[in-house]
Amino acid sequence: MAFKRHVDRLPIIPAGAKRHNVTCQFCIVGCGYNAYTWPINEQGGTSRDENIFQLDLTEQQPADTDAWYAPSMYNVVKQNGHDVHMVIKPDYECVVNSGLASARGGRMAEMSYSEARSTQQQRLTDPMVWRQGMKVPTSWEDALDLVAKVTVAVIKEQGEDGLFVSAFDHGGAGGGYENTWGTGKLYFEAMKIKNIRIHNRPAYNSEVHASRDMGVGELNNCYEDAELADTLMVVGANPHETQTNYFLNHWIPNLKGQSMAKKQELLSDEEHAPARIVIVDPRRSLTVNACEVAASKKNVLHLAIQSGSDLALLNAMLTYAAEQGWIDEDFIAAHTEGFAAARLANSMSVEQAAEICGVAASDIIKATSWIAEPKSDGHRRRTMFAYEKGLIWGNDNYRSNAAYVNLALATGNIGREGGGCVRLGGHQEGYVRPSDDFIGRPAPYVDKLLIEGRGGVHHIWGCDHYKTTLNASEFKRHYNERTNKVKAVMDSVPSGDRDAQVEAILGAIRDGGLFVVDMDIVPTKIGEAAHVLLPAATSGEMNLTSMNGERRMRLTERYMDPPGQAMPDCLIAARIANAMEATLREQGDEAYADQFQGFDWQNEEGAFMDGYHQNAAGGEFVDYEALRAMGNNGFQEPATGLEEGRIVGSKRLYTDGVFSREGGKALFMEAQWRGLQAPGKQEQKDNYPFLINNGRANLVWQSAYLDQDNEFVTDRWPYPFIEMNLQDMDELDVAEGDLVEVWNDAGSTQAMVYPTPSAKRGETFMLFAFPTGVQGNVVNEGTNELIIPNYKQTWGNIRKFSAKPRSVNHLSFKSKEYPVL
Repeated sequence: MAFKRHVDRLPIIPAGAKRHNVTCQFCIVGCGYNAYTWPINEQGGTSRDENIFQLDLTEQQPADTDAWYAPSMYNVVKQNGHDVHMVIKPDYECVVNSGLASARGGRMAEMSYSEARSTQQQRLTDPMVWRQGMKVPTSWEDALDLVAKVTVAVIKEQGEDGLFVSAFDHGGAGGGYENTWGTGKLYFEAMKIKNIRIHNRPAYNSEVHASRDMGVGELNNCYEDAELADTLMVVGANPHETQTNYFLNHWIPNLKGQSMAKKQELLSDEEHAPARIVIVDPRRSLTVNACEVAASKKNVLHLAIQSGSDLALLNAMLTYAAEQGWIDEDFIAAHTEGFAAARLANSMSVEQAAEICGVAASDIIKATSWIAEPKSDGHRRRTMFAYEKGLIWGNDNYRSNAAYVNLALATGNIGREGGGCVRLGGHQEGYVRPSDDFIGRPAPYVDKLLIEGRGGVHHIWGCDHYKTTLNASEFKRHYNERTNKVKAVMDSVPSGDRDAQVEAILGAIRDGGLFVVDMDIVPTKIGEAAHVLLPAATSGEMNLTSMNGERRMRLTERYMDPPGQAMPDCLIAARIANAMEATLREQGDEAYADQFQGFDWQNEEGAFMDGYHQNAAGGEFVDYEALRAMGNNGFQEPATGLEEGRIVGSKRLYTDGVFSREGGKALFMEAQWRGLQAPGKQEQKDNYPFLINNGRANLVWQSAYLDQDNEFVTDRWPYPFIEMNLQDMDELDVAEGDLVEVWNDAGSTQAMVYPTPSAKRGETFMLFAFPTGVQGNVVNEGTNELIIPNYKQTWGNIRKFSAKPRSVNHLSFKSKEYPVL
C-alpha cells in the first residue's frame, strides 16, 4: 500500500524551547531552517505565552502561517544523553528560501537517528572490524590501531603511493569546512597522497577546470540575480527538481513578472519585463514544464539538442552574436584577452550547429537574440548563465565549459547585476585543504589503478563509488576479488596477535589484495567490501559550516547527539593521525612521526579554527561566535571585514572587472567542436539503439544513501525509474512498472519502466546512482583528458525480464507534468 505516516497529532513547541540555526544538509541551495528542542515531558499550549510562535492557536491560522509544521518535521532524539522533542522547520526570515521547504529538507527531522521512533536505524554506531567471517563491533582504540599499523606497513613497503584515498570535497551532510580540512591536513600535509579521488568521479580534479583556468570562479553571482535577469539560460540542469527552492523562490517570480519592483528599484534606468528562459537539454524535464506554466510558452525556449552537442550549439551562438554586433566590446577590451583567437578557432555557423544538434536554425538564432540582443532602449540585456551535470558530466567537459563561459564573457554578463555564469551544483560546498598541487594534472585515474591491482590500502570517506563511478561493473568485480583476499587471511589469524595479523594482511596485499577502511554514517555498497568501518557524525550531530550556491556561509549548530560512538570526520582524521604517529614512534621513525603532529583538536571548532579561520580567504574574520550572530542568512564569501561585530561579505564576484588570473583579465578559450570526445562513446552510439540519459529526481537525495531504508522514498521508487517513449515501449512489448535490463559492452543494470509521452524515440532517462539499479554499470571508462567522467552520453540495449511485480502495483505512472493553461 502507499506510504502513510499514521500521525494524527503533534506536540506544540513550548515558548521556552531551544532554537538552533540550521542550514539544510542536502542540496546546494542551502535553505535556512530552525531546529527546536525541548524536554520529552514538556509541551507547549495554545495561549500566546505558552508557545514559541506567541500566537493564539485556538484561532484558525492563515494558509502560509509560520505556526505550522508537518509530521516529517518532528522526531524524538537524544540531546546530552536524554530524549528530547525536536522540530526542524523552515525559517521564514532566511532570504534563501523565505520559509519554503523542499521534499528533502522538509524531512530532515524524520531522517534523523531516533531510538524512540526507530528512524534511520541503519546508522553506523560503533567501529566495526572484520573477524571470523563478519564485521563485529570493537573499540575505537582497537580499530584505529589496526588501521594505523596496516597503513604504516604498506607505506613502508610501497611508499605513500601505496595508500589510496576516496574523499568527499563538499559541504552539507558528511562534509563541511571542518571535515574537508581534517581529511586534507591528513592526506595533503602530514602525507602527500597522489592516488586520491573525489566522491563522484575517479580522480582528484575540478569539474570546472576550464572556468577556473579562464579566471572565472564557478560560483560568482547571487540568487538575487535570477530575479534581476532579463533572460535566464540553463544548460544541462533541471533546477525545478534539484535546486527546488532556489528555482521556486528566485526564478519563478521573475518568470511570472513578480520581480518588477525589485528590478525597478535596482535597475531603474532600464526597460523591464518578465524574464525569458532558454533551456538546453535533450530531455523535456519538469523544469521546462514548470517554466511554461509560470511564464507561458512564448517566453520559454527549449532547445532539445542531440545528446552531447552542447559545444557546437554554444560556439554557434557566440559566432552569431559576434556577427550581429551583440557582444560587449568595451567589456571585452577592458577586462579580457584572447577573444579574437577564440572567436576564430571556435567559429561555427548556425546552419552547421543546427545539423549537429538536431534543432532548428531559427531556434538557435532566437536563443541568441534572447540572451544577447540589446533591448529596445539600447541597454545591454542582462543574462544569467547556469549549468550543471548535463554539461559538467557530458561530452568534452573542458571545452564545453569553456564555450559557455566564452558566451557569458562576450556578452558582458559576469560581475553585473542579473548576470553570472554559474554552476547550479549538487551538494553544498565546504572546501578548505592544504595545497594539492603535488598531485599534478591530469590527476591519477584512481579507479583504473585499483582495477589494475595497484595500491595496498584504501581509505574511503563518505563515498560509495559502487554506485557513483563509471565502469562500475568492472570496478566492483576487481575490487571484491582484491578485498576478499584480505578477508580470507584475516579469518586465518587471531586478531589478538596484532603483529601476526598485520603480517598476514601484508602477505595478501603482496598477492594483489587490498585492505579497506570505510568512514561513513551508514552502511554502503562499497562498505560491504571493507575490513574496518568507522562511524561518522553528520550535520546537526556536530557543529558544521558550509556555503551554498551563492557562497552564503552559515553554521549549522549541533542540536542532537550522534548515534553511539560516532564522531565528526575531522576528529576521526585526527585520531587516525594520532594512531599513525604513535605507530611510527614505536618503530623509531621519529622524523616521519613528527609530520603527524598538530591533530590535537578537542572538537570540531578546533578543526575549523585550524583550517578555515587560518587558511580561507577572509577566514580571519570568521569564527563560530561570529557565525552564530549572522543566523541563517550568514554572509557571502569571501569575508572582507567586520562591522559592529558582523561579518561583511561579497554579494557578487568580479564587480570590479578584475578576474582570478595573473594580470586580472579573464581569458577567452579556444574550444573547437570535435564530436563525441571520450573513448568508446561514438562506438557505443553506433552499436546500441537507446540513449541511457540519467540524472536525479526531486524526492531522492544524491545516491539515496539516507533514502535506501526510508519507506517514504522506497515506497515511491522501489526501483529506479527509466522514462521511455510510448512507441518504443510498444516495440519492446513492455508496460508501465515492468522491470527491464539495460545493458551494453560495459555492463548491465535494471530499472522500472515509466511511460513518458514527451520522451523522444530512442532516448530514455534513468535515475542515477540508485541502489537497486546502478546506472554507472553501463557507463564505459571513457573520460576527457583531465579524467572528468562522461556519465551522460551512454547508449545501450533494453529488454524486459519481468512483468510489473507486486511491489510496484500501488504506484502511479501518471505523467509528471502538469498542464499549461
